[in-house]
Amino acid sequence: MFKKLAIGAAFAFALAPAASYAAGGGEQHIEDFHFSFEGPFGTWDQNQLQRGLQVYTEVCAACHGLRYVPLRDLEALGYSEEEVIAYAAGNFEVFDPELDDFRPAIPTDHFPANDGVGAPDLSLMAKARAGFHGPYGLGINQFFKGMGGAEYIASLLDGYTGHEKEEAGTILYENTAFPGGWISMAPPLAEDQVEFADGHPATVEALSEDIAAFLMWTAEPKMMERKYSGFVGVIFLSLLSVLLYLVNKRLWAGVKGKKTV
Repeated sequence: MFKKLAIGAAFAFALAPAASYAAGGGEQHIEDFHFSFEGPFGTWDQNQLQRGLQVYTEVCAACHGLRYVPLRDLEALGYSEEEVIAYAAGNFEVFDPELDDFRPAIPTDHFPANDGVGAPDLSLMAKARAGFHGPYGLGINQFFKGMGGAEYIASLLDGYTGHEKEEAGTILYENTAFPGGWISMAPPLAEDQVEFADGHPATVEALSEDIAAFLMWTAEPKMMERKYSGFVGVIFLSLLSVLLYLVNKRLWAGVKGKKTV
């Protein structure tokens, strides 16, 4: 039994190092960005989420949709109901079967789907990707750093080297974070591509972090509520454990103190 386990573990360790390398033989580089929502007591940075929404609207929405995200949820980012109504109507159109035509979006609608060029939907992308692995398949990095979905997105957007090549009539762009090292998506972000109202710098790295944080929110908008519930649950279970220990001591005090004849 133990011999089989040892052989299996050795085999797994022998194969595991390959997991840290991309499919094309190049090693992925995932930057460990420090987001405000990380950790058990992390919280959303509303300013960053608003900037990420602006980056999505002005850049990413041209190819990618957010079909699982209701527009009314944007109120959680600090927008008023009137602002959400104006944003929905001013940026998106949805098909209304009753009208048999398109109409301006309203808060009860979802972000429109957009995959006309084969681009994936981004609603859950931050939860569908993992930026950290290993070492040796043990998941230790994920234990300390988290899954790293937002880090993967930010590293991907900021990982273009400027080199490109053509294969089978398709232009590929070198990217240090993409598995295989080459991606068919052209660099979507550029310096000062977006002008923020708060004067925040619009470097490629800053834009990448902002959109990554926003996509983390779209993938798990109730993260803060989940953390709060978990914290309350841990406190409750800790108090319950202490009470059960004291009750146990009280119930068995008269028995454990007697010597057996």
